[in-house]
Amino acid sequence: MKKAILTFGLISGAISAAMMLIAMRISERIGFEKGEIVGYTTIVLSALLVFFGVRSYRENVGGGRLTFGRGFLVGILITLISNACYVGTWEFVNHRYYPDFADTYARHVVEKAKASGASQEKVEATAKQMEDFKRIYANPAANVAMTFVEVFPIGLLMTLLSAGLLRKKPG
Repeated sequence: MKKAILTFGLISGAISAAMMLIAMRISERIGFEKGEIVGYTTIVLSALLVFFGVRSYRENVGGGRLTFGRGFLVGILITLISNACYVGTWEFVNHRYYPDFADTYARHVVEKAKASGASQEKVEATAKQMEDFKRIYANPAANVAMTFVEVFPIGLLMTLLSAGLLRKKPG
């Protein structure tokens, strides 16, 4: 079980980490919105390895059999390894190469609100939200938690789908 989990978790994590590094290099040219599309598409693609990891476990370790619980366990462990790689990469990139991310992102959100024609009150409320975001994001534990929560739901959904679709009862 460990081999399948580590193999697929690390491959998934490597895909999401590599694509994050690429997206960060081109983000200024393509903008935040397109960067988010690239980022979330990559996260979904890397989460597909949960499915392949659960299937590999079923076929190679489970002898073609898999309960929902065992499939969920394998999938969630793959997800956790992949997410750890993603979070670790972001923390490295954020602190080493993009320490002004929170300021840049906050400025972008406020400018977007202004450009949308929002009322002055709405723009001011958005600016306050972004100041709160920057304050929270400056806390390393909150930063890690926010980054983890960014990708975990996708892995959890893929885990649930994989465990449900790939279960095979004995006999």
